Amino acid sequence: MGETDHRGEVREFLSSRRARITPEQAGLPAYGGNRRVKGLRREEVALLAGVSIDYYVRMERGNLSGASESVLDALGRALQLDEAERAHLFALARAAGPERRRRRTPPSSVRPAVQQVLDAITEAPAWVRNGRHDIVAMNRLARALYAPVLADPRRPANTTRFVYLDPAAPEFFVDWDRVANDAAAMLRLEAGRNPHDRALIELVGELSTCSALFRERWASHDVQFHRSGHKRLRHPVVGQLDLNFESMELPSEPGLFLNVYTAAPETPTADGLKMLATWAATQDVAEASEQA
Repeated sequence: MGETDHRGEVREFLSSRRARITPEQAGLPAYGGNRRVKGLRREEVALLAGVSIDYYVRMERGNLSGASESVLDALGRALQLDEAERAHLFALARAAGPERRRRRTPPSSVRPAVQQVLDAITEAPAWVRNGRHDIVAMNRLARALYAPVLADPRRPANTTRFVYLDPAAPEFFVDWDRVANDAAAMLRLEAGRNPHDRALIELVGELSTCSALFRERWASHDVQFHRSGHKRLRHPVVGQLDLNFESMELPSEPGLFLNVYTAAPETPTADGLKMLATWAATQDVAEASEQA
């Protein structure tokens, strides 16, 4: 994760993407039955990308410095990278360029106007996270929904830390294994975009030390976006909720993402969200009484 590991990150990413593609998938003839490498050979990738074997070997050894956009595009096509993988490749190339020492710290708070937007969303859980998966801000319904995540007193609460290190996570996330895979892949994508984020480096170190599963998922070098989809949660008070989610980067707050969970009308989950809102209101009343 540190600056000295950049070449290793590039090497492992490119070699792992090369290893998953067979000559048949790449439209190349497969001569002989005993190939000593899994997937494509380096010379085959160079051929598909239209670069010399020496140039590709240099790139796969971790040196993307000076690689043009056209070369990166060609390499992405040769390795059949999806959108997230292509973005990761370009981020790794930028990190190898002249501006590689510039540091950007992901925001850990929001402007009051952003909190006002969250508070105005009263019928859906809504919250803001940064690229490290720190929870930066929430509305009341989101705080109620993520009560198990917020039970850890450390702040900011971090959803990936909860997924991998909290024994309550497999009960809370119905599809916990998929959620764990997605979380690691999203974190790997952020590491490519922002490789010098000290807090991110520390988080990955903590997760790697404490979770064998995280080490396995991290070593896969998989990356992915997490823009929309479905999430099934098993809330301790209102039961299972089958939610749709949208995740949108805030243009006015680079590095922050607004997540909103919704349910189709007249479904058990829509009823569950209403119950959750009632429970959240009672919690607020109880907390106000304690502070009085």
